Amino acid sequence: MNKRESKAPEITQMLREWSDGKQEALDNLLPLVYDELHRQAASFLRKERQGHTLQTTALINEAYLKLIDQRDVTWESRTHFFAIAAQAMRRILVDYAKATHRKKRGGDDIKLPLEEAMEVAGEEKSVDLIALDEALNKLAERDEQQARVVELRYFSGLTLEETAEALHISRATVASDWNMAKVWLYRELRK
Repeated sequence: MNKRESKAPEITQMLREWSDGKQEALDNLLPLVYDELHRQAASFLRKERQGHTLQTTALINEAYLKLIDQRDVTWESRTHFFAIAAQAMRRILVDYAKATHRKKRGGDDIKLPLEEAMEVAGEEKSVDLIALDEALNKLAERDEQQARVVELRYFSGLTLEETAEALHISRATVASDWNMAKVWLYRELRK
């Protein structure tokens, strides 16, 4: 059992207590989730273009503020929390990319490598983060579950098993959705 998995029951319990209105659970939660939030944020930013000005700590702080503002969420588990954190980070980065793009008034697009799609195609290309977000939104209209699988696997870095747990589906379904979504996204982003 790795360090991440060993803290899962403790984190899940604190999340449930926080959902029940116990504010001290939130105070005790941050030190336990910070390393994983840092790992997610660093992973997101590694995929960004070089010279990106948003720092890992700033992304974590913004995401954390969005997470603690969640009033109507009943936290199910550590995986559920980190899935929501990945969504928040994705939204922050897309908003940041849009704002930066607007400031540049048509300047260089913000690039994000889509390694998994590249494996399907066997080519190395970068993907515009805004275009990827738009493609994921289209995918969600077509198949919401596949879009969630991509978000959890690509943006959050969850394993097939963790994604299955977060979505309450089988690992085989996650693997199938992941493969189909990668192919669909690759075609959509090549247009």
